[in-house]
Amino acid sequence: MSTMIRMLLVPAMCFLAVTANADDKAAIEKHVNEMVRAINQGKEAANYPADAYTPYVFIMEPSGKLIVHPFLVGEYLQEKAAPVHSALQRATTKGVWVEYFWKGTQKQTYVRKTNNNLIVGSGQ
Repeated sequence: MSTMIRMLLVPAMCFLAVTANADDKAAIEKHVNEMVRAINQGKEAANYPADAYTPYVFIMEPSGKLIVHPFLVGEYLQEKAAPVHSALQRATTKGVWVEYFWKGTQKQTYVRKTNNNLIVGSGQ
């Protein structure tokens, strides 16, 4: 009997994990899209707090300078994390998920460009 329960429990847990991941991704996209929309309508990008959402959001200038980030404001991402900077350069005005490895872990980040080419992103 316990084998049968385990056989049913494992797929159920996998389903819940996939559903939670999809929900997390949808929330991340929503937050980034809201920020891009507001910036495109005139909101000052630097006025966003990095911790306004969980996970945190960042805003990067085309030069790679981070203008919103929990602890790297004013830093140039290509100098701190070249592989991450390279992945984020694939941002589009419609938004795209990018994948990269950072510190031995695969990361996924949703990035979208504003009308003035700022890159807004958040990930997991």
